[in-house]
Amino acid sequence: MIAEILADTTARMDRAVEAAKEDFATVRTGRANPQLFQKILVDYYGSPTPLAQLASLNNPEARTIVVTPYDKSSLRAIEQAIRDTPNLGANPTNDGNLVRVTLPELTQERRKEYVKLVRTKAEDHRVHVRGIRRRTKDDLDTLKSDVGEDDLVRAEKELDALTRAHVDAIDEALKRKEAELLEV
Repeated sequence: MIAEILADTTARMDRAVEAAKEDFATVRTGRANPQLFQKILVDYYGSPTPLAQLASLNNPEARTIVVTPYDKSSLRAIEQAIRDTPNLGANPTNDGNLVRVTLPELTQERRKEYVKLVRTKAEDHRVHVRGIRRRTKDDLDTLKSDVGEDDLVRAEKELDALTRAHVDAIDEALKRKEAELLEV
């Protein structure tokens, strides 16, 4: 019973760390990266649709992304969604067949803003991991009458180690992203 709870907790914490890494990838660095556009939702015939489902994304140059829609009627909606995306600073141009997005050069001030943004996102993900720990601890406490106290103490130590390892993984990803952002 305890092993199942801890296995489920490990899986949930792993997903939280992956979500943190994906979230960090959406913050732009000096280079254009198609992952920046992963979380952009386009209003496609009244329903929010991820950009990756509506178009192919290519990176022909260091600061340029070319968005080629599968349906030409969605060009205006794609262009508007990219323009409205906060923290991107992109100015898309539409030539009737595709959308060309040129990302401006990052200033040192803007890089520092992005570092603050990434740190905020990292803290949100750490809080999420600690929330998973708290819920698991509550689940373990409900087993108090069914299992021995030694098993419970051992499980809590293992839970603390899991939490520490996953928070450290988020911190490591944060360090890499900060270095990437501050690299000129």
